Amino acid sequence: METSEIRRRFLQYFEDRGHTVVPSAPLPSPDPNLLFNVAGMAQFVPYFVGQQTPPYARATSVQKCVRTLDIEEVGKTTRHGTFFQMNGNFSFGDYFKEDAVKFAWELVTKPQNEGGYGFDESVLYASVYYEDDEAIDIWKRVAGLPDDRIVRLGMKDNFWSMGIPGPCGPCSEILIDRGSEFGADRDWEAGDRYLEFWNLVFMQNIRGEGGGKDGYEILGELPKKNIDTGLGLERVAYLLQGVDNMYEIDEIYPVIEKASELSGRKYGAEHEDDVRFRVVADHVRSALMLIGDGVTPGNEQGGYVLRRLLRRAIRSMRLLGYEDPSLVELLPVSLEQMKKSYPELVTDFGRISQVAYAEEEAFRRTLTAGTTIFDVAVRDTKASGAHQLEGAKAFQLHDTYGFPIDLTVEMAAEQGLNVDTEGFRSLMKEQRERAKADARAKKAGHADTSGYRELREKGVTEFTGYQELSSDSEVRGLLREGAVAPFAEQGETVEVVLEKTPFYAESGGQIADEGLILGDGLKLKVLDVQRPVKGLIVHKVEIVEGVLRPGANVQAAVDHEWRVSACQAHSGTHVVHAALRQVLGPNALQSGSYNKPGYLRLDFAWSSALDAATRSEIEEVANLAVRKDLPVSAQYMTLPEARDWGALALFGETYDEQVRVVEIGGPWSRELCGGTHVKHSSQVGAVTVTGESSVGAGVRRIEAFVGMEALHYLGRERALVRLLSENLKARPEELPAKVADLAERLRVAEKELERMRAAQVLEAAAELAKDPKDVFGVQYVGHRAPDGVNGGDLRKLALDVRGRMPNDKPVVVAVLSVNDGKPGVVIALNDLAREWRLKAGDLVRIAAEKLGGRGGGKDDVAQGGGTDAAGAGDALSAVEHAIGHQVTG
Repeated sequence: METSEIRRRFLQYFEDRGHTVVPSAPLPSPDPNLLFNVAGMAQFVPYFVGQQTPPYARATSVQKCVRTLDIEEVGKTTRHGTFFQMNGNFSFGDYFKEDAVKFAWELVTKPQNEGGYGFDESVLYASVYYEDDEAIDIWKRVAGLPDDRIVRLGMKDNFWSMGIPGPCGPCSEILIDRGSEFGADRDWEAGDRYLEFWNLVFMQNIRGEGGGKDGYEILGELPKKNIDTGLGLERVAYLLQGVDNMYEIDEIYPVIEKASELSGRKYGAEHEDDVRFRVVADHVRSALMLIGDGVTPGNEQGGYVLRRLLRRAIRSMRLLGYEDPSLVELLPVSLEQMKKSYPELVTDFGRISQVAYAEEEAFRRTLTAGTTIFDVAVRDTKASGAHQLEGAKAFQLHDTYGFPIDLTVEMAAEQGLNVDTEGFRSLMKEQRERAKADARAKKAGHADTSGYRELREKGVTEFTGYQELSSDSEVRGLLREGAVAPFAEQGETVEVVLEKTPFYAESGGQIADEGLILGDGLKLKVLDVQRPVKGLIVHKVEIVEGVLRPGANVQAAVDHEWRVSACQAHSGTHVVHAALRQVLGPNALQSGSYNKPGYLRLDFAWSSALDAATRSEIEEVANLAVRKDLPVSAQYMTLPEARDWGALALFGETYDEQVRVVEIGGPWSRELCGGTHVKHSSQVGAVTVTGESSVGAGVRRIEAFVGMEALHYLGRERALVRLLSENLKARPEELPAKVADLAERLRVAEKELERMRAAQVLEAAAELAKDPKDVFGVQYVGHRAPDGVNGGDLRKLALDVRGRMPNDKPVVVAVLSVNDGKPGVVIALNDLAREWRLKAGDLVRIAAEKLGGRGGGKDDVAQGGGTDAAGAGDALSAVEHAIGHQVTG
């Protein structure tokens, strides 16, 4: 049975039994403590914890998930995968244990020709929480399982919680006995013979504080009992398809077959190659799904994970012996398998492939640079007599050049070295903690959302900002450092929740409104507005006057000029996005945006820089749309209706069933958007593109001013042109030629100055060669040249001095100069000096160390530099001392 059919049957089965089919949430997680969704129940957490009232009593979904903790184990075992799918059925205070068991057992054991999975009942077991006698009784009655096929397990195995105080409960798993070849009889710990594939969580309790899987207290029962189940789609697929592991199922194995064909290596012949094949297949599929959900390669958070996956796949293909670009061959194969369940991948494949192929091209370039850094690190390590590459160096290779740690370990082993992996992991941990702290600060300001949840229980904040800029309201509550507070006084900065508000909370790329909240003897300046919990709008305010208390009647007023300019910028973003797609084509899809009054920037999928003519064309299309005075409207509809209508969604955003579609000029621009907008495109005002740049592989960024800011920008440009015209005595249209002529004349003059400076430097060679210092028989010249001599001229001087000295004695020439504040040094030796076991490379490293840098080269000529010009004198003395030590030692 194909994986897509297993998926379809699951959703159909539960839809037929009154469950609402809910689309998968995007892979990027809205939780500041997570990068990606890792469980099927992720998008239903607000319902389980009571933050929101569920719109349905029963739901079912197939959630896309990415697990990042085990990336380095992928391929080494048959169980670890990065991307996976979790089938789930959920009850919010509706049915409970008996129906959950009945539904699961029926679907699992029902014959395939009747719409079930057709598992043989005789090899199925159930595990239960050891105190849950109710569940045991249900399994006996509903499934007819005897006592010896019901396993009681402890809290660590069969009791579920979110890891924090809140809902929890016992669980029950369906296991299959795969036979004696997979392990000993009734060995529940190994996990290979008795394989769990469906977990039923009976969410009935409330847990307290505590750590681990069993180190907390059960405080009582929930007022409403819920069901949360998870059936691992890939696990069921390999059980039903008769293969041994997830890598060999229909959605993954074709990539292995293609990789085998490309590399000429056979899957199943050698363990090391098998690991590489599995890494390739898993990571290519994971990258396809991540890019499909709007993640782009980068150096932080989700982008960092994606980049790592792509580069591990590329490197694994190279280790399999395939040196050519591989993603162009493998990604379409993965698409062919995944499109059966995710048809949207087909329409978006142009953008997905563009991002992936650009990352491969970039990595192929950095492999060369990274390998050079690696070679230098290996040489320095060996020179110091050590046998272990520093963790900091491994981290640099990983962080700067994208080298996976296993690549560094493998390359080091080829050189006979170990790697300080503990030091590397420590640095990685520090980086992850910084990233998590940044994410928490950006998303909520506080990791603990209990204060927000407490105020959310008083009701949803009504947003009135689409209709008005001023609203009479009531203070529902206030928070100080994330905790609910009874009052706040003048001079404090606190967070305020109102019954209703016209203030727009930052989202969708649009920053928050500014303005005032006024009351009787009360004046609050609004500094920021956020939605830390769905349904709750929180204002960060400075109390300018008065004492703030819950229950106060206030008037919330948005700054009118601020909102007008913000609307211009947000509508301008939509206009520029539509212009991009008109000029470049449908693959130029937005992958992120930011707009504030008068300014916008938009990130979009594109692999190459836009030339001046293309930027001008985009700007012209945008301004023509503004001039046409296109109507701007917003409509509400279901998410499927919006997609059918052609509305574009922002990648990575989670949308409700009812979404808001903003339309500019009919089908020319239709996007899902909750932001504030102008009424007609002419109100955007002028659109002036100010720049375009790269922000990562396959992603470009365009920036623009709109409205009055655009006019101010053009005014500054006009003033600059006028000033240049006056100074250069040329008309504006003559300026390009005039400036080009001046630049060429300057280049010629600088070249002549450089020639004269080099000649002046070389004139000193004869005098220096006449007066060497005798250092235990070695003729040593240590000379600091005038400042400003570049490395090339310094090298010429050293060689010229060496060439002028007699060859009947060993000669060492060391010349040094400081150029642009950075010292450089060149050392040259003659043949006789090398016969005396002196090496220019060794001596230049000694000199460079005094300069706060490093150096290297051949035995006869070497070059180095540093950052500490004050060490110049010490560097030349250190070389002289080293010569004496070497000769006399």
